[in-house]
Amino acid sequence: MDTELLSPEPLDLDPTSLQPVLSPQALLAQLPRSAQAAQTVAGARRRIAAILRGQDPRLLVVVGPCSIHDEAQALRYARGLAGARARWGDALELVMRVYVDKPRTRLGWRGFLLDPDLDGRPNLNAGLVRARRLMAAINELGVPVATELLAPQLPPYLADLLSWGCLGARTVESQTHRVMASALPFPVGFKNGTGGSVGVAVDAVVAAQARQMCWTTAPDGTGALTLTPGNPHGHVVLRGGHAGPNADPQAVAQAAEQLRGAGLTPRLLVDCAHANSGGDPARQAAVGRAVLAHWHPASPVRGLMLESHLHPGRQPFPAPGECPAYGLSLTDPCLGWPDTEVLLAEAAATVRQHETLLSCPV
Repeated sequence: MDTELLSPEPLDLDPTSLQPVLSPQALLAQLPRSAQAAQTVAGARRRIAAILRGQDPRLLVVVGPCSIHDEAQALRYARGLAGARARWGDALELVMRVYVDKPRTRLGWRGFLLDPDLDGRPNLNAGLVRARRLMAAINELGVPVATELLAPQLPPYLADLLSWGCLGARTVESQTHRVMASALPFPVGFKNGTGGSVGVAVDAVVAAQARQMCWTTAPDGTGALTLTPGNPHGHVVLRGGHAGPNADPQAVAQAAEQLRGAGLTPRLLVDCAHANSGGDPARQAAVGRAVLAHWHPASPVRGLMLESHLHPGRQPFPAPGECPAYGLSLTDPCLGWPDTEVLLAEAAATVRQHETLLSCPV
């Protein structure tokens, strides 16, 4: 037996490898939230919660790049989404994916937050500054921001700029992440597990609704313990699994029944990417259209998720010194913006048609 593994000594990390991280207080003082950004966030949180409660007949659509790797490209996408919100805001609540922290099944780029320069050298402080500046700029365009909450330490740095959050398929079973979600001041979607289990997401919704003891980061950067208020706006995100897609009406009905069985109001988003599209970006549109074909205002489906970028597809992670191609995802393959606009127009038309039918006298 390796006796070193049984040593009573404390964790001994190489001090030369440790990088001090700025405190949330320091970051917010450096980059305070503007009045326009605060207005965008507050309004979007209210509208998303109303959609999830069934009090707003519109569809929530969380749409944008699989991951952010370039601020200028992200802002160009956000300006396009601002135009889409102006055209279809009566039918759709469009929220932009600004995912900066990426889970990896084995190995791979960990995302803009840890490696903002794409050179393999960790630079969390620069990632925090650049991510906050980008999210603030997108909110100032009137476009709400969504992200996946992978690092439990992250919310104190960025939560005031977020209108919707997500726990992914790899973290949905984590108690730490469920407790974190119970503290968040915005709606959180819980994806079914990578194997396809919806039950783990239902359990996560239940756990996040409750008050929890949460070990977190205080504004000054020190560790702190708090009692969370509980998050009343948790919901399940169907993303398919190893067994295949789960976006069809039967799978939606089964997921809704599992939520009812846990004493929860059925409210679901359908992720048109991942296992529901088989990783094929062109299939996302087909999945979205299939969901829209069965959608109605009383449906438990309250919205869609789409992975979409300026151009369709993906590219390999760049070699050292290589410049990535413009407007192409570095992670999952994405739907291109022109095809995204077509699908959003169809989604808006579906909602408007139902509103027209409901308003017509019998």
